[in-house]
Amino acid sequence: MTRTYLKKATPVTATATTSSPVDVPAIVRSVIDDIRRDGDAAVRTYSVKFDKWSPASFKLSAAEIDDIVATVPQQTLNDIRTVQANVRRFAEAQRESLKDFEIETSPGVFLGQRNNPVQSVGAYVPGGRYPLLASAHMTVVTAKVAGVPHVVGCTPPIRGEIPKATVAALHLAGADEIFILGGVQAVAAMAVGTQTMRKVDFLAGPGNAFVAEAKRQLFGEVGIDLFAGPTEVLIVADDKADPFVVATDLLSQAEHGPDSPAVLITTSEDVGLKTMAYCDEQLKTLCTADIAGVSWGNLGEVVLAKDLDEAYRIADEYAFEHVQILTENPREALDKMSHYGALFLGAQTCVSYGDKCIGTNHVLPTRGAARYTGGLWVGKFLRTVTYQEVRNAEASGELGRLCGRAARAELFEGHARSGDLRAHDHLGDDHDWIKR
Repeated sequence: MTRTYLKKATPVTATATTSSPVDVPAIVRSVIDDIRRDGDAAVRTYSVKFDKWSPASFKLSAAEIDDIVATVPQQTLNDIRTVQANVRRFAEAQRESLKDFEIETSPGVFLGQRNNPVQSVGAYVPGGRYPLLASAHMTVVTAKVAGVPHVVGCTPPIRGEIPKATVAALHLAGADEIFILGGVQAVAAMAVGTQTMRKVDFLAGPGNAFVAEAKRQLFGEVGIDLFAGPTEVLIVADDKADPFVVATDLLSQAEHGPDSPAVLITTSEDVGLKTMAYCDEQLKTLCTADIAGVSWGNLGEVVLAKDLDEAYRIADEYAFEHVQILTENPREALDKMSHYGALFLGAQTCVSYGDKCIGTNHVLPTRGAARYTGGLWVGKFLRTVTYQEVRNAEASGELGRLCGRAARAELFEGHARSGDLRAHDHLGDDHDWIKR
């Protein structure tokens, strides 16, 4: 598809100063191996190395949690409770949409489905550049609604201090244990277990490149929510869109990090040009311009489409994490688009609502993963399992005959004999190999 760019991304390429890039997979592999071998001792070594953090215990006691929460401003606590209520309400609706059932497929043959929660989850809440306490809502609250009995929360110290609001968010969300521990050492400790941290079955939560790589390497040993990359935002706008709103919302996501792409697809050249001008103007006063300006400058794009149908097709090609629709009829995108992590419809709805407070989950697919998966939701913490029961002897015999024929077509004689035996016992079929 031919595209007309009013602004095209110009990603920074490696230079002489970056000719020896950090080997993230190798570093992560080494940390995981050390923690697997040396447990808590290795965790402490890496916590000192990466975070300069070595408390008597990484795990907070109940008394310490109470003392920390007591120092958080009441308005912040009230807001945490309100946001978590929104997340919980939506997660509960998701859980109610997943039904256990049992059906009788033929006389005497019963097949069923159960949705059983994962038994233990490790929730990672980042805290490097920003204290992302909203991630506590998205991971812990959702896991608890799913019925997970034990959730461990890990969050790093920030500049040598305990992130008090994040601890409050983890506690109010229902975390059963809270550790002030960050990075690969936290993820690895939760995944493999140590002397003081029980091994979990599932890891959830966003993080930097090292955390993402740790989850990738540990996947299989434990389950994970997503292979998450840098935050992405894409806006589809028509000629009725307000360029000032478009610019504001693009920069709101660009401030996540210098590697966060922000894309506008518009049917109006005027909207595109004015949006670019407003971005330049707003960056003069935005306190996070040192980050947002880099991502907008290097990775920002403005694409001109001939009509909205083409705009939606281009947007689907990007398959971005966040897609915002600023058009006269925004709900049209529900039918026109397929590939997105979350859709935000109309000027009264912004991506920041999804990030911080509206109730849908903000852990979403990036780097094109929206083509094959959705984001974190209550179903990620559930295992949909099946069961079977044949209560009718004649039905068991008939299934045995079918099984025998089907298995021998695939040359599985042992499978066939399991079927033969039921056909013999319940229908009287004669088989030479059956000699009790």
